[in-house]
Amino acid sequence: MLKPHRFARSTVAAAALAAHGLVAHATTPFVVKDIRIEGLQRIEPGTVFAYLPIKQGDTFTDDKASEAIRALYATGFFNDVRISTEGQVVVVNVIERPAIASIDFSGLHEFEKDALLKALKTVGLSQGRYYDKSLVDRAEQELKRQYLTRGFYAAEVTTTVTPLDQNRVSVLFSVAEGPKAKIRQVNFVGNHAFSTSTLRDEMQLSTPNWFSWYTKNDLYAKDKLTTDLENVRKYYLNRGYLEFNIESTQVSISPDKKDMYLTLTVHEGEPYTISSIKLAGNLLDRGPELQKLIKIKPGERFSADKLQATTKAIVDKLGEYGYAFATVNAQPDIDQQHHKVALTLQVDPSRRVYVRRVNINGNTRTRDEVIRREMRQLESSWFDSSRLALSKDRINRLGYFTDVDVTTVPVEGTADQVDVDVKVAEKPTGAITLGAGFSSTDKVVLSAGVSQDNVFGSGTSLSVNVNTARTYRTLTVTQVDPYFTVDGIKRITDVYYRTTEPLYYSTTSSFRIITAGGDLKFGIPFSEVDTVYFGAGFEQNRLDTDANTPQSYKDYVSSFGRVSNNIPLTVGWSRDARDSALVPSRGYYTQANAEYGTPIGATEYYKADVQAQYYYSFARGFVLGLNLQGGYGNGLGGKPFPIFKNYFAGGIGSVRGYEPSSLGPRDQTTGDPIGGSRMVVGNIELTFPLPGTGYDRTLRVFTFLDGGNVWGSLGNSTGANGLRYGYGVGLAWISPIGPLKLSLGFPLQKHTGDQYQKFQFQIGTAF
Repeated sequence: MLKPHRFARSTVAAAALAAHGLVAHATTPFVVKDIRIEGLQRIEPGTVFAYLPIKQGDTFTDDKASEAIRALYATGFFNDVRISTEGQVVVVNVIERPAIASIDFSGLHEFEKDALLKALKTVGLSQGRYYDKSLVDRAEQELKRQYLTRGFYAAEVTTTVTPLDQNRVSVLFSVAEGPKAKIRQVNFVGNHAFSTSTLRDEMQLSTPNWFSWYTKNDLYAKDKLTTDLENVRKYYLNRGYLEFNIESTQVSISPDKKDMYLTLTVHEGEPYTISSIKLAGNLLDRGPELQKLIKIKPGERFSADKLQATTKAIVDKLGEYGYAFATVNAQPDIDQQHHKVALTLQVDPSRRVYVRRVNINGNTRTRDEVIRREMRQLESSWFDSSRLALSKDRINRLGYFTDVDVTTVPVEGTADQVDVDVKVAEKPTGAITLGAGFSSTDKVVLSAGVSQDNVFGSGTSLSVNVNTARTYRTLTVTQVDPYFTVDGIKRITDVYYRTTEPLYYSTTSSFRIITAGGDLKFGIPFSEVDTVYFGAGFEQNRLDTDANTPQSYKDYVSSFGRVSNNIPLTVGWSRDARDSALVPSRGYYTQANAEYGTPIGATEYYKADVQAQYYYSFARGFVLGLNLQGGYGNGLGGKPFPIFKNYFAGGIGSVRGYEPSSLGPRDQTTGDPIGGSRMVVGNIELTFPLPGTGYDRTLRVFTFLDGGNVWGSLGNSTGANGLRYGYGVGLAWISPIGPLKLSLGFPLQKHTGDQYQKFQFQIGTAF
């Protein structure tokens, strides 16, 4: 077996001997008539001649020979280089370094082989390169560093180099991973104002707990510690401790390298209050307007976050007036004796500029116009930071790009112009989905679909989806053109076929409602957050009844037939001002929709639906969510409200703790819930971080109080008395397959005939 250090020794020895020979046996200068290269195996002679400083016709001297040896060694291709002469011919004799034929690993459990190979490339070691002992040493250190990032402080790496034929070698890294080092203690020294447990809550790193398998926060990582130190510093600065300082950070590990101990020594100082705060500099005659943006008041404790929010608000406001390079510098005047601080905010608006050009880069598929029509910052107009931020948000909301970067670049040679560069990174917008799931209501749920959100880069979306479960079957084809007109009017076209079994809990009935139809809807934006919808459609509803079908449905069929054609007109409005559609923590969402069944069809009716949501975060990680929704429908022209348009309530997404769709009127003959024409549901939900996970927004617990019911006007029904209330707890997880919500609910009071279901879960629901 060839040891790794053997090549390095022979290289140094050869260089020394060659140099010594040239000095001891001086060569008489001569004109080189020819140069001969000997010992090459894989390297082409032309490559050697390219690096060789001696050319045919040159005068050969001892200095030239030494220079040639150094030049060839510097290439890294050779293990040994010797130069001799035969008359007027220079003979260059070389021994090539072995080439790395393969790189392999043994003992891997924590990492994939490809991930480590990629890491080794960063230090220059890869298959096909020439073997270099120094590179292998750096590779070993890189492997150990990779393991350190995962908490394996006892990991050992041993390298074995095996010679192969044709002057090649194989490199094997044998890894003994050892145990992970877990954090056993996190201690603070010098803290008096806040307890150690309070400060630990500001850190990601923690001792092992029930959820460490998910968070990995019990494994030491230098980048996490850096973030934690900054979080602790912010915690003190936001409570007035201007003199706070982290004096030392000690990280120690046990002799067996299994346990780690963190000790943070801090100097708190005294809390400071604001004695005064004023604006100075060029206020552009907008002093009163800018004064309203100050979020910290005299008499309050100093807060770094409030100060930062103030300076940002002022800079943003100046940016709205075209001052793209405005700055606000806070100048504190600290009174250490009385622990007060006077703040002067020095405002410098710099110069007002307008946008010369908007440049779009990185869009290899999406057309320029698709991005440009989302821009609210226009060319040849004054720079407006609020419009620029809105433009970035609108481009992000398209969902076509993994990254959107918007920057302003001063135009050379001018003092009042900037260019806006919009750089995007495309992502695949087409998808073929095959899915399977499980619901507490519908048991096995299967789905399949083909969708393309950016057909031919035009911004138009097209999708075909199939869903099947115990209580429903759905086939939909949807096409959305977000810019049907240049003014931004959206067109939505839907064609659908679905079957519903509203009496899923009945094992004896084969009753189904089969609906087929389509609709055309237009969305007209009235503001950046308001959209009004108008639409019309055609649908056919068929009721397949049997002997066990509730009498209510039989009566409807006998009066109006099994098949009902419906031509509805719809109008709607929505406003979304939430900070996130997936995990909202503040803001509100409202929508209203109305539907009118025209006399052209067999049914005449109207129905109206409203929903309002509000989110408020009153402490870090704690979010109060309120939801209220209602629906009302009635028949027209002497006809009843169509029974297949009935509302249902109960279950997750409605009133938890009750069987899904079980509330409201029941058929007098079968006792089955049949829904109703009026519905009200309200939800109060308090969400907070799961203990032991820090402030991870993807995994949260919640408590809730729900209320609601459904009422109808049919005479052959019963059970639609007052509101039903449910309360309980639950777990919300943003899983890889979508938002998952599990709840354990209980009724506040029980009524005869109500059906209860304590445990419920669903994927893809907000409330």
